[in-house]
Amino acid sequence: MNASPSRWRRRLLATAAGLCAAVVLAAAALVAAGLLAGAPRADVAVVLGNTVAPDGRPSPRLAARLDRAYDCYAAGRCRVVFVSGGVDPAGRDEAAVMRDYLISRGVPADRVVADSLGNDTWATAIHASAYMREHGYASAIAITQYFHVPRTMLALRRHGVPQVGGASPRFAEARDLYSILRELPAIAWYAARPL
Repeated sequence: MNASPSRWRRRLLATAAGLCAAVVLAAAALVAAGLLAGAPRADVAVVLGNTVAPDGRPSPRLAARLDRAYDCYAAGRCRVVFVSGGVDPAGRDEAAVMRDYLISRGVPADRVVADSLGNDTWATAIHASAYMREHGYASAIAITQYFHVPRTMLALRRHGVPQVGGASPRFAEARDLYSILRELPAIAWYAARPL
C-alpha cells in the first residue's frame, strides 16, 4: 500500500525538523567549546589573521584578536606570539600588520614571529607547529574568534602540538551566525583531512 501524500509530507517535515535540530545542537556545542576553551600558560600564542583595512590597519575583528594576544603576553601567559596570515590581492600582508600592531602595543619585536604564508587555518597550523618544533616549544594557545577556536585547536593538534588551549576576544558581529554554520563542515573536514 502506498503512503498518502500527507503522510510523505509529515515524514519530510519531521526529517527536516530533525536535521535542523541536529544543526542547532552541533552549532551550540561548537560555540560552547570555543567559549569554554581553557587558555592555560603556553609557550606560544598562535594568532590567526583576518582582514586588513585599505589604510593598512587591522580590521576591528583582527584588532580584537591582537588585543587578546597582547593581554596574554602582558600577563605572562605566553612567551612568544606567532601571528599568521596571508597577503591579500591588494598586497596587504596580514602577518606584517599584526606584528607591527603588537610591537606598537609594547610586545618586544623578538617576541613576535610573523608568518605571511598562513593563507588558511590549516597552513597556519603547519607553519606554527614547525616553528614550535624547531624551537622546542610544546604548548600553544590558539587565539581567534570563539567559533573558530575548536577548529584551530584541532588543526594544531593534528600537526603535532601536544598541548593546545584556546582564547578568543570579546567581539561578536551579526555575520558570526554564518561563520558558525560554516565551521560545522569545516571542522568535520579537518578531523578527516589527510596530513
